[in-house]
Amino acid sequence: MDALLDLLNSRPLVNGEEQDALGDPVEGRRWAREHGGDGSLAELELLREARDVLQDVVRGESSPAALSPLLEGVHQVPEATSDGLQWTVETPPHARLAVEAVLAWADTEQRLPGRLRPCANDECQLFLLDRSRANRARWCSMATCGNREKARRHYERTR
Repeated sequence: MDALLDLLNSRPLVNGEEQDALGDPVEGRRWAREHGGDGSLAELELLREARDVLQDVVRGESSPAALSPLLEGVHQVPEATSDGLQWTVETPPHARLAVEAVLAWADTEQRLPGRLRPCANDECQLFLLDRSRANRARWCSMATCGNREKARRHYERTR
Protein backbone atom coordinates (compact mmCIF):
# COMPACT_ATOMS: atom_id res chain seq x y z
CA MET A 1 0.00 0.00 0.00
CA ASP A 2 2.90 2.35 0.72
CA ALA A 3 4.34 1.62 -2.73
CA LEU A 4 0.96 2.56 -4.23
CA LEU A 5 0.97 5.94 -2.47
CA ASP A 6 4.63 6.44 -3.39
CA LEU A 7 3.75 5.84 -7.04
CA LEU A 8 0.68 8.09 -6.96
CA ASN A 9 2.72 10.82 -5.24
CA SER A 10 5.78 10.52 -7.49
CA ARG A 11 4.86 13.70 -9.39
CA PRO A 12 4.39 16.40 -6.73
CA LEU A 13 4.29 20.17 -7.09
CA VAL A 14 7.28 21.79 -5.40
CA ASN A 15 7.12 25.59 -5.24
CA GLY A 16 4.51 25.49 -8.00
CA GLU A 17 6.66 23.34 -10.31
CA GLU A 18 5.91 19.73 -11.08
CA GLN A 19 8.68 17.30 -10.12
CA ASP A 20 8.59 13.83 -11.65
CA ALA A 21 10.54 11.16 -9.77
CA LEU A 22 10.06 8.83 -12.74
CA GLY A 23 10.75 11.38 -15.48
CA ASP A 24 14.53 11.47 -15.27
CA PRO A 25 16.06 8.06 -16.13
CA VAL A 26 18.63 8.23 -13.31
CA GLU A 27 16.11 9.28 -10.66
CA GLY A 28 13.51 6.89 -12.08
CA ARG A 29 15.91 3.95 -11.89
CA ARG A 30 16.72 4.83 -8.30
CA TRP A 31 13.00 5.08 -7.44
CA ALA A 32 12.24 1.73 -9.09
CA ARG A 33 15.15 -0.03 -7.38
CA GLU A 34 14.13 1.36 -3.98
CA HIS A 35 10.71 -0.22 -4.58
CA GLY A 36 12.07 -3.61 -5.63
CA GLY A 37 12.25 -3.12 -9.38
CA ASP A 38 15.14 -3.38 -11.81
CA GLY A 39 15.00 0.20 -13.07
CA SER A 40 14.87 -0.72 -16.75
CA LEU A 41 13.55 1.84 -19.22
CA ALA A 42 10.62 -0.48 -20.03
CA GLU A 43 9.77 -0.67 -16.34
CA LEU A 44 9.90 3.13 -15.96
CA GLU A 45 7.67 3.63 -18.98
CA LEU A 46 5.09 1.21 -17.61
CA LEU A 47 5.30 2.77 -14.13
CA ARG A 48 4.59 6.23 -15.57
CA GLU A 49 1.63 4.83 -17.50
CA ALA A 50 0.31 3.00 -14.42
CA ARG A 51 0.71 6.13 -12.28
CA ASP A 52 -1.19 8.32 -14.75
CA VAL A 53 -4.06 5.84 -15.15
CA LEU A 54 -4.27 5.16 -11.41
CA GLN A 55 -4.34 8.90 -10.66
CA ASP A 56 -7.21 9.36 -13.12
CA VAL A 57 -9.10 6.40 -11.62
CA VAL A 58 -8.63 7.63 -8.03
CA ARG A 59 -9.76 11.14 -9.04
CA GLY A 60 -12.84 9.63 -10.69
CA GLU A 61 -11.81 10.92 -14.13
CA SER A 62 -11.49 7.38 -15.56
CA SER A 63 -13.25 4.10 -14.99
CA PRO A 64 -11.35 1.26 -13.32
CA ALA A 65 -11.64 -0.51 -16.69
CA ALA A 66 -8.86 1.83 -17.88
CA LEU A 67 -6.48 -0.32 -15.79
CA SER A 68 -7.16 -3.43 -17.91
CA PRO A 69 -4.29 -2.93 -20.40
CA LEU A 70 -1.83 -2.90 -17.49
CA LEU A 71 -2.99 -6.38 -16.50
CA GLU A 72 -2.69 -8.07 -19.90
CA GLY A 73 -0.68 -11.28 -19.69
CA VAL A 74 -0.81 -11.34 -15.88
CA HIS A 75 -1.76 -14.61 -14.19
CA GLN A 76 -2.33 -15.69 -10.61
CA VAL A 77 -1.09 -19.17 -9.83
CA PRO A 78 -2.27 -21.02 -6.71
CA GLU A 79 0.23 -22.88 -4.57
CA ALA A 80 -0.70 -25.12 -1.66
CA THR A 81 1.64 -24.57 1.26
CA SER A 82 1.72 -25.77 4.86
CA ASP A 83 0.06 -22.44 5.79
CA GLY A 84 -2.75 -22.86 3.26
CA LEU A 85 -3.32 -21.56 -0.23
CA GLN A 86 -0.96 -18.89 -1.52
CA TRP A 87 -1.42 -16.99 -4.79
CA THR A 88 1.59 -15.98 -6.83
CA VAL A 89 1.31 -13.29 -9.51
CA GLU A 90 3.13 -14.11 -12.72
CA THR A 91 3.98 -11.14 -14.91
CA PRO A 92 6.83 -10.04 -17.16
CA PRO A 93 9.68 -8.72 -14.95
CA HIS A 94 9.45 -5.14 -16.27
CA ALA A 95 5.71 -5.06 -15.46
CA ARG A 96 5.87 -6.39 -11.89
CA LEU A 97 5.92 -3.02 -10.05
CA ALA A 98 3.12 -1.55 -12.16
CA VAL A 99 0.99 -4.69 -11.71
CA GLU A 100 1.65 -4.68 -7.96
CA ALA A 101 0.47 -1.05 -7.81
CA VAL A 102 -2.77 -1.92 -9.63
CA LEU A 103 -3.33 -4.90 -7.34
CA ALA A 104 -2.62 -2.72 -4.27
CA TRP A 105 -5.19 -0.21 -5.53
CA ALA A 106 -7.77 -3.00 -6.00
CA ASP A 107 -7.04 -4.35 -2.51
CA THR A 108 -7.34 -0.87 -1.01
CA GLU A 109 -10.65 -0.25 -2.77
CA GLN A 110 -11.97 -3.56 -1.49
CA ARG A 111 -10.75 -3.28 2.12
CA LEU A 112 -10.94 0.51 2.56
CA PRO A 113 -13.44 1.79 -0.01
CA GLY A 114 -13.34 5.53 -0.61
CA ARG A 115 -10.33 6.13 1.61
CA LEU A 116 -7.76 6.57 -1.14
CA ARG A 117 -8.31 10.03 -2.58
CA PRO A 118 -6.64 13.16 -3.87
CA CYS A 119 -5.69 15.96 -1.49
CA ALA A 120 -8.50 18.53 -1.14
CA ASN A 121 -6.04 21.37 -1.82
CA ASP A 122 -6.61 22.33 -5.47
CA GLU A 123 -2.98 23.43 -5.72
CA CYS A 124 -1.67 20.01 -4.65
CA GLN A 125 -1.25 16.90 -6.79
CA LEU A 126 -0.73 14.43 -3.95
CA PHE A 127 -2.96 11.61 -2.73
CA LEU A 128 -3.75 10.32 0.73
CA LEU A 129 -5.02 7.16 2.32
CA ASP A 130 -7.41 8.14 5.08
CA ARG A 131 -6.85 5.83 8.02
CA SER A 132 -8.86 7.96 10.44
CA ARG A 133 -11.82 6.44 12.21
CA ALA A 134 -14.24 9.08 10.94
CA ASN A 135 -12.97 8.92 7.32
CA ARG A 136 -12.83 12.71 7.16
CA ALA A 137 -9.16 13.40 6.30
CA ARG A 138 -8.97 15.87 3.43
CA TRP A 139 -5.34 16.83 3.07
CA CYS A 140 -2.17 14.94 2.22
CA SER A 141 -0.50 16.78 5.10
CA MET A 142 -2.10 18.82 7.84
CA ALA A 143 1.20 20.69 8.29
CA THR A 144 1.21 21.99 4.73
CA CYS A 145 -2.02 21.71 2.76
CA GLY A 146 -4.33 21.65 5.77
CA ASN A 147 -2.84 24.73 7.38
CA ARG A 148 -2.77 26.63 4.08
CA GLU A 149 -6.42 25.88 3.44
CA LYS A 150 -7.47 26.83 6.97
CA ALA A 151 -5.45 30.04 6.80
CA ARG A 152 -7.00 30.88 3.42
CA ARG A 153 -10.54 30.35 4.75
CA HIS A 154 -9.78 32.41 7.88
CA TYR A 155 -8.42 35.25 5.76
CA GLU A 156 -11.54 35.20 3.54
CA ARG A 157 -13.86 35.24 6.57
CA THR A 158 -12.07 38.16 8.25
CA ARG A 159 -11.62 40.22 5.11
